[in-house]
Amino acid sequence: MDSAVAAALLKKQGHEVIGVFLNFFGGKTSQEGWVKAKNIAKKLNIPIKKIDARKEFRKKIIDCFIDFYKKGLTPNPCVVCNKEMKFGLLFDLMKKEKADFVATGHYARINRVTRNMEHVTKKGLRVTCLADGRASYELWEAKDKTKNQSYFLYRLTQKELSKIIFPLGDYKKTEVKKIAKKLKLPVAPNESQDICFVRDNDVNRFLRQCIKMKPGKIVDMGGNVLGKHRGLPLYTIGQRKGIEIGGTGPYFVIEKNIQKNELFVAKDPGKLLTKKFQVSQVNWIKRGIKFPLRAQLQIRYRAEKFSATIKRARSGKWEVRCEKFLRAVTAGQSAVFYKNKEVLGGGIII
Repeated sequence: MDSAVAAALLKKQGHEVIGVFLNFFGGKTSQEGWVKAKNIAKKLNIPIKKIDARKEFRKKIIDCFIDFYKKGLTPNPCVVCNKEMKFGLLFDLMKKEKADFVATGHYARINRVTRNMEHVTKKGLRVTCLADGRASYELWEAKDKTKNQSYFLYRLTQKELSKIIFPLGDYKKTEVKKIAKKLKLPVAPNESQDICFVRDNDVNRFLRQCIKMKPGKIVDMGGNVLGKHRGLPLYTIGQRKGIEIGGTGPYFVIEKNIQKNELFVAKDPGKLLTKKFQVSQVNWIKRGIKFPLRAQLQIRYRAEKFSATIKRARSGKWEVRCEKFLRAVTAGQSAVFYKNKEVLGGGIII
């Protein structure tokens, strides 16, 4: 629905629009999706192309997802997919078709900024004009806070943002549904699931099918053996239910030791609190940032933001110090930095 409405809005603005269907999975579900996409394109009177990306999706997203869990990390596949798959494939097609922009149904906004502050709205971009034509691009949260997807897009570069349009950034989801109904486009009854390639969002079932689990010891922070775990990939930092120790709990998962195949737990949830951690693979969208940087930090999608200071550490890493204690900061997840509603950049928690 979001992609369909985005295409309709672009066409209304005068763009020549080409639809793109990305086939990530194959099988019955993808075939049904392709039929729906073709029907939407026919209704909007636009051409549509189908890209077979099953091999790339398996290698870059699914295999990477499994590998992270093997290493004791908790990945965020949507962050990788947006950068490596969706926009990567769309930019390749954009060049092939000699198109000017790539557009998606993401709920986010892009500002084109130059030195003078005269704001203009033009073709889905909020533009600030300057005589010499030089510009930088900012990634901002969407108008609809409940649907804002900027967290997943922090890996985009200045060059990529200069060629992207997010038509839904200034709309609320309720408004998008009304547009879809008015244009007789499909209206999604439910939101898409968290991880698209995991059936019913049952991550543990998926991991058991893909990884040979090795049981090991469950120990407390003093080294006392409390029980036996079913395989480290099946547990996440902060988890309380499903540890299956019994007795005098509840216990919380505090840490994993991959080398010794041990799961550390504690009764005290305070053991999950920290004010300091590091990130790597950082991408800075905002130009001209001075460090140390004071910013707002988000460590999970839709999570509360916290004030933090970011400074350079050794070997390409960055140190994050928070003003308040954070709970269950999890290696493998993304830490994204904001200033007001602007995405400054982000990286992977290590």
